[in-house]
Amino acid sequence: MTPDSKTSLTLAEKIIRDHLVSGEMNPGSEIAIRVDQTLTQDATGTLAYLEFEALGIPRVKTELSVSYVDHNTLQTGFENADDHLFLQTFAARYGIYFSRPGNGICHQVHLERFGKPGAVLLGSDSHTPTGGGLGMLAIGVGGLEIAAALSGRPFNLVMPEIFLVRLENRLPPWVSAKDVILKVLAEIGVKGGVGKILEYGGAGVETLTVPERATITNMGAETGATTSVFPSDELTKDFLSRQERAGDWRELSADPGARYSGELVIDLAALEPLAACPHSPDAVRTVKELAGTPVGQVCIGSCTNSSLADLMTAAAILKGKTVHPGVSLVISPGSRQVMEMMAANGALADLIASGARILESACGPCIGMGQSPSSGAVSLRTYNRNFRGRSGTADAEVYLVSPQTAAASSRKGEIFDPRELGDPPKIKLPIRFAVDDSLILPPSPEPETVEVIKGPNITAIPTGEPLPGEMTAAVWLEVGNNITTDDIMPAGSKILPLRSNIARISRYVFAALDPGFVERTEYERRLARRGVIVAGENYGQGSSREHAALAPYYLGVRAVIARSFARIHRSNLINFGILPLTPGEEEISGKLRVGDELCFPSLRREVEEGGPVTIRDMTRGGELRLTLELSPREREILLAGGLLRSLSG
Repeated sequence: MTPDSKTSLTLAEKIIRDHLVSGEMNPGSEIAIRVDQTLTQDATGTLAYLEFEALGIPRVKTELSVSYVDHNTLQTGFENADDHLFLQTFAARYGIYFSRPGNGICHQVHLERFGKPGAVLLGSDSHTPTGGGLGMLAIGVGGLEIAAALSGRPFNLVMPEIFLVRLENRLPPWVSAKDVILKVLAEIGVKGGVGKILEYGGAGVETLTVPERATITNMGAETGATTSVFPSDELTKDFLSRQERAGDWRELSADPGARYSGELVIDLAALEPLAACPHSPDAVRTVKELAGTPVGQVCIGSCTNSSLADLMTAAAILKGKTVHPGVSLVISPGSRQVMEMMAANGALADLIASGARILESACGPCIGMGQSPSSGAVSLRTYNRNFRGRSGTADAEVYLVSPQTAAASSRKGEIFDPRELGDPPKIKLPIRFAVDDSLILPPSPEPETVEVIKGPNITAIPTGEPLPGEMTAAVWLEVGNNITTDDIMPAGSKILPLRSNIARISRYVFAALDPGFVERTEYERRLARRGVIVAGENYGQGSSREHAALAPYYLGVRAVIARSFARIHRSNLINFGILPLTPGEEEISGKLRVGDELCFPSLRREVEEGGPVTIRDMTRGGELRLTLELSPREREILLAGGLLRSLSG
């Protein structure tokens, strides 16, 4: 479909049409779109900017780019502080705004201060779709894609299907936007959004505020969707006006008669408080079913539920009450703006008086950066992921719930249905929010005078190697379905500070799943053998962290054979020269085992010709022909040895 061949367009199609550089808007075809804005956070940004620096371009070419510090804020050594200094000086030198530590979580601050309806935003964080709550096309990508966008190149993607989520009626008391997205996950699962944009419509949309919409689009990432988007309407205008940004508003919606690939209808009035049970965001049950389960920790905040309204609601539920003696309650305000306004209106004092522990405005416990629960504890979190071990405690039972359910349960010491508390609190938001951008530093007007400072933990990016004509490899690991990027490259306070040092962080690849993995790779490399990972469905779900591709590549992994791949991780694998192979019609169950020595006899020629890739099992005999579905652009990237080598010529 060409941009003008259809008179009735969805909202997502309109934004894509306005940014289309090449290709046609036919689902499954590769397109390229112009990028207006980018964002990075410190756990991914250091690598992204080192990659941009390697391209040799003196200044970024986007309309707006912002570097946030919100992940690695726990400074237990010099590494994180050095990264922050690098990011600040790099931003000043190359034309990027820098949001200082303490200013808030990237998605919350970007929503407040920079997001624009109708714009295309790329972010090196999988929850970048938060911006869809404003009517943006906001897409999470790997850092190399950010480096390419900063250099002025368009973003390439396969044109997604546009899937309608129709919202009807209005949420009942005590039910929130978190329950809406948990219902979506219950219906379509963690793979149901792959290859799709979730577009929200229906009469129920106009009952949801922008922060509520942003909660829904944020967790749309857990469905595997490319992004999620809401219309830009009078409520969007109201939000931007309160942020003193009314001039950024424009009205945007789907045309009457727009066609969608499918539709999910959700009756908001029929929803009740929900919870995602351990250890997947789509393992959803009602809070009523789970009521009475003892709770040891409650965490309220993160980029999903840390708006002023969310935290004021929690404060109102706790006002005059004391947190149960068996519960540790921690609060992570989403931004400095939220923190300051809560301090001014008394909500912060109410939380402190209840016994809550107030953390800085950062991601914190959501990415395992402190506040790990006790052994075997049940932790209720208003966050977006509850993968096993992500909290920092391997045997913790993490549930995802709304701020209402979290606050009510913290009082009771057990999972508690907030509807049992009677009438819900009434929250009144101010006409004008407290706007203070003093912690957002603009780029230097004299960039040539700025020295980019790199500490000793910031090392050079490993360079890829062109795809060889043939390759000897071995199966290094076999894993199951829904392997997350946390499984491949863990986060947490011990590992995150190593994000700018690939040699050091690679020591932790697959550490939770197979503690002996790295040691085995050292032996294999001495034999000049490369590695192959065999996996099931949805390999690489979760975070956008490109370290989950680059660190395995550094160790010698050159191919992953999986039934299917998560979108961002598949792109990251290609961008770092790893083959994402699928069996197609081939039956591989039991045919490949850990330790099997493999030969790819015609690898480069087969990739060049776009045909299946041949693998011979030299240990047990037999031959496989696996599918490698690539666009012409992706094929050139793999042949060159990765995107950075491809862009560098």
